[in-house]
Amino acid sequence: MRWLLTLLACVSAWSMTQVAIAQQIPPAAVSYRAPLIRVAHAEWGLDAPVATFAAQIQQESGWNPQAVSRVGAQGMAQFMPSTAQWWCSKNKISVIDCQPSNPTWAMRSLVQYDRWLYQQITAVNPCHRMAMALSAYNGGLGWVYRDQKHASSLGLDSRRYFSVVERVNAGRSAANFTENRDYPRRILFKYEPRYALWGQGSCTNEVHP
Repeated sequence: MRWLLTLLACVSAWSMTQVAIAQQIPPAAVSYRAPLIRVAHAEWGLDAPVATFAAQIQQESGWNPQAVSRVGAQGMAQFMPSTAQWWCSKNKISVIDCQPSNPTWAMRSLVQYDRWLYQQITAVNPCHRMAMALSAYNGGLGWVYRDQKHASSLGLDSRRYFSVVERVNAGRSAANFTENRDYPRRILFKYEPRYALWGQGSCTNEVHP
């Protein structure tokens, strides 16, 4: 009986923790939970890192479909106009349907673009791989490749993002470097756990590096 009481206490404590974490999710996110899960499963399969995508949207726009950054990035996924134009052209999406401020377009494009970036990268595990994909989303895939090449030239393992590639700067300005390195960490270790009840994350089982 004692072991059962202990188990129930542990389950109760875990449930309370999850509720407390979930309460940190912006109210605006709730209505987008189901459509995000649908598009994530459609593009990545049933093991899609839904929590990662939700965390990324929170980081990008706070779930505001009308968000516009000071540099002109638009919508929930904060696509720059030039990136949106390239992405729509690449995927044969008509000009009229290329709508960064449309929540459905934004969620689908973020999930698809993350998938495309993820497929271009080799890493030691899904957590490191997604971190590099997020770095590419924020600052460009070319910079990730340059950083990996520079890491290799220093005798480092270019397949490891945390504590390796993330510490290497192949030539970005100090401000851009700081912003880019903060981006994956905020998504994967600050916001991703808040969306654990939505689905798995990329770094759910990873020790915080």
